[in-house]
Amino acid sequence: MTDRGLRLSRALLIAGFVLASLNLRPALAGVSPVLSEIMADLGLSAAGGGAITTVMVVCLGVLAPLAPLLARRFGLDRTLLAGLLILAAGVALRAAGSVPALYAGAAVAGTAIAIMNVVMPAVVKQHFPSQIGLFTSVYVSGLVLGAAVASGLAVPLERAGGYGWREVTAMAAVPAVAAAVLWLPQALRRPVPGGAAPRSFRAVLGSRVTWAVTAYMGLQSLTFYIVLAWVPTILRDAGLPADQAGYMLGLTNLAQIAATLTVPVLAGRARSQVPHVTVAAVLTIAGYVGVLAAPATVPWLWMIVLGLGQGASIALALLIIALRAPDPASVTALSAVAQSAGYVLAALGPFLIGVLRESSGGWTLPLLAGLGACGLQLAAGFLAGRPVAAGAERARPATVTEQG
Repeated sequence: MTDRGLRLSRALLIAGFVLASLNLRPALAGVSPVLSEIMADLGLSAAGGGAITTVMVVCLGVLAPLAPLLARRFGLDRTLLAGLLILAAGVALRAAGSVPALYAGAAVAGTAIAIMNVVMPAVVKQHFPSQIGLFTSVYVSGLVLGAAVASGLAVPLERAGGYGWREVTAMAAVPAVAAAVLWLPQALRRPVPGGAAPRSFRAVLGSRVTWAVTAYMGLQSLTFYIVLAWVPTILRDAGLPADQAGYMLGLTNLAQIAATLTVPVLAGRARSQVPHVTVAAVLTIAGYVGVLAAPATVPWLWMIVLGLGQGASIALALLIIALRAPDPASVTALSAVAQSAGYVLAALGPFLIGVLRESSGGWTLPLLAGLGACGLQLAAGFLAGRPVAAGAERARPATVTEQG
């Protein structure tokens, strides 16, 4: 291939990768702003409305192990392409207008996101092996940005275009199809096998590092979803107007982007990620303490601190997955284990905080429980972020290693 052809191929690879990353959250984040309209139109209760997102989050955890099997059979690039197309189909089905289609489409879209969540770290390992930190930064920032844009534009698009919730939520299919078109040249090439998935699963399950990475992934997700679900309500109960409480959550998302753009690049160059996970956890703890002690005093400050800490935490969790396994097959297997258990654990967080709020009658006990989870996140991050001692894993068949 000529130099020009190589440059074009590289440009298409990066463009497709970036656009794929932007599709990892809009199908989830775009529902909340129009949830009340969905409930009113279809006659759903509050529990029924909440179940739309619950179905998707459960799929993120339960169906993540499908990804290594698909990658083994079809290769990573074709598996990612399939995920994008399934996502577009699920989003379109969800907007069809009936209750069965709503939940079926949510399940299909959740399945697609589960697959893409797992394969993206392995795609980084396969296509950008010498720039893992940089491209982890790129795709995690795309993930956060996609969520922010989807949640922020849903209502303005609805009002500007005179659309209903069906049209607005169906728009998430457009970038998915666009990403699939850009990624098609990668998928049409001879597939790089995903590796021996059963061997990779046995290997990662036999490694202590796997369980540290899994615990870190789950706990940082849990502390994030607590904030996502309850911070606007906490701020409203503290006296902030509803619109300001919503803006504060948006500010958190913006702060996350600042962290995801920088932290993986810096941490990816280091032998140990312990200092980085420590700073991320301390920032998250400081944000929780601020919300607990003075929620209405300088809420913008607590939201920025929380956003920096939680953006860094998710970026580090995904970076460590890519660094701790030596090849794309092992990355896919480790990613599946960590994200499957992690999202199941994360789904419990908002529910348990709600139970504590109802039983205690205030927010002190729930936020103290959240702080406890942050402490466990710090401990798990210390274990996951430290380099594996040379030869520590050599006596076992595990493939999870120091820096991949």
